Amino acid sequence: MGKPPAVAIKLVIVTMFDPPARAGPSELTRWVERVPLPERLEFPLGDRELRLNRERGVLAVVTGVGNTKAAATIMALGLDARFDLTRSYWLVAGIAGADPNAMTLGSAAWADWIVDGDLANDIDPREMPPDWPTGRVPLGKSAPYQPPPSTLTTTMAWRLNPALVDWAYRLTRGLVSPDGSAVLTGAVLASNSLWHGALLNRWAAAWVKYWTGDEGRFVAAAMEDAGIVSSLHALARAGRVERERVLILRTASNYVVPPSGVAPAQSLAGEMRNGFSAYDLALNAAYRVGSVVADELTSHWEKYA
Repeated sequence: MGKPPAVAIKLVIVTMFDPPARAGPSELTRWVERVPLPERLEFPLGDRELRLNRERGVLAVVTGVGNTKAAATIMALGLDARFDLTRSYWLVAGIAGADPNAMTLGSAAWADWIVDGDLANDIDPREMPPDWPTGRVPLGKSAPYQPPPSTLTTTMAWRLNPALVDWAYRLTRGLVSPDGSAVLTGAVLASNSLWHGALLNRWAAAWVKYWTGDEGRFVAAAMEDAGIVSSLHALARAGRVERERVLILRTASNYVVPPSGVAPAQSLAGEMRNGFSAYDLALNAAYRVGSVVADELTSHWEKYA
């Protein structure tokens, strides 16, 4: 007997972490319960098993934490012969650290830009020239923010499909939660380092502006999105996916800047000990906002296929 035909997937839901059930809800939990996603599929090349709703054509994957795991997992899924992903939409839905100048806790941001925050030259700030604003220097440059940004060595910024991002934003912008958290758009900085503090927040905003030609406005920091988008672009070049069908939704589980009068180390220690201050609020927002887009796409597939 030959191999069964590939399952045509309308929507891939991408989440980043799914700890054991005893650890409480994860980014995946609400999707599994409410889409629902009853079928479990082995996925040894990934961080966790896959979850599937065949009737609706919805597949969910957990990448694992960080750009490296995310890139490997998405590449493995994109090459998995069990699925036809050529017309799939991709919805990344997860929590993030928010810039308090742009987001409130529990609010949701559709990413218009993804910027890599990892690849760089670094000089310890205690040893950098006194007139430098940061010790982080773009690859191929000799000073911070030295123009023009170089793309000879690697891609550092990806602009997501503006029409699709705007469509998702317009579809969900009226979803104001009871606490007043809203939906917006903005740039997400993807870094393997979970950083904290006003000085690094200032660097993040400037780094985003530098790599996007002043077009991106930093709103949130996450740990996987550069890896995800990089792999999807490679898979698109191979004809496995459509790179213009990618949406990234990040919801504010905490701030990357401590409250007034609290030192960054003290604030970070509190988060590591007690958890993110708006963890459940952000998980709820990721599903509440993301599910509107998911339902629209899958319920009216004849329109969006």
